[in-house]
Order: sequence, then structure tokens, then C-alpha cells
Amino acid sequence: MTDDCGRPVALALTPGNIADIRVAAPLIEALPPSAWAIADQGDDANHCRCLLAMRGTEAVIPGTASRKTPIPFDRVADRERNLIERRFGRLKDFRRIATR
Repeated sequence: MTDDCGRPVALALTPGNIADIRVAAPLIEALPPSAWAIADQGDDANHCRCLLAMRGTEAVIPGTASRKTPIPFDRVADRERNLIERRFGRLKDFRRIATR
């Protein structure tokens, strides 16, 4: 999870073969409630959406192609996800240092 400037606020390190959605609930619970949460299609799960709704947070998550009925989301707010994606890309630039 990141703040408005793209800096990490909550972090969970997992093995490479663990899906991100497995640690989504503990990360969401570690943060104070917010107006909305932006996530990618990998975080499109009913339990994640329900947890966000119970906290009063609007889920800005595009639905996966396997959903039978698409869930509408704010496409303008989804553009903010670019900031987060760039931050993780920058962290991955230093991967060679972390693995040596």
C-alpha cells in the first residue's frame, strides 16, 4: 500500500510463488480507512471487495475477464494506479543489488 506520493506505507514480503491477493486482507486491515482503494485486476476478489465495503472504502478495481457480470468502477480514479505501478517498477530496478 502506498500514500499519495507513491511511498510505501504497508509492506508484506512473500515468496515469489504467492499471489498478491493472499496478503491483501492483512495489509488493508493495517491501514486506516480511506475514501477509495485502487488495485489492479489481480486483487479482484469478492472477499477483498467486501472487506473494503465494510470499512467504507470504495473499491476502484477493474473486474477480471472471468466475471460473469462486470462490476463498474471509476476509470478516472483508476488512472492514479499508474503512480503505484511506476513506484514498484522503480523498486524492481534495484533487484540486482538485493539478490547479490
